[in-house]
Amino acid sequence: MTGTRLRVSNIGDISEVNYTLGVSNRSPKMKGSCHCGAVSYEISRLDSLGHCHCVTCRKTHSAAFATTGRVARENFRWLSGEDKLTAYESSPGKRRFFCSVCGCHIVASRNESSNVILRAATLDDDPGLRPQRHIWRSHDVPWLVDDGAIPSYQEWPPEK
Repeated sequence: MTGTRLRVSNIGDISEVNYTLGVSNRSPKMKGSCHCGAVSYEISRLDSLGHCHCVTCRKTHSAAFATTGRVARENFRWLSGEDKLTAYESSPGKRRFFCSVCGCHIVASRNESSNVILRAATLDDDPGLRPQRHIWRSHDVPWLVDDGAIPSYQEWPPEK
């Protein structure tokens, strides 16, 4: 059911999510985790990176877009906290996996796909790849300005 929150035990064999990541130019294995550290994973290859602007990614990430990477299932492996995962079926057949402690969105998966969709911001290291595309720009919102016309700061803006 679309919009139904599912417990991981109710989504079938969770080992479907036990894969490794794809084609990165970096070290053979990269680690990642949720914000609180309760869930961690390892990937051996990252195939690609891109920015997704679809309304579902915007809403599930509370952000203008989500940077995601394609990882072959055999290249992804949970290291800890698999029992802390919860899943949400955001559209028919697509499940998004979150840490049940901090709410961090870690991966998404379709049962029939040979890949998982990794949330790149959960990587602990630089994967050595840079995003190659923006997708679902038709879902952009008017307040998203990405033209360099607004001030940008490394951290907090200077006090006035």
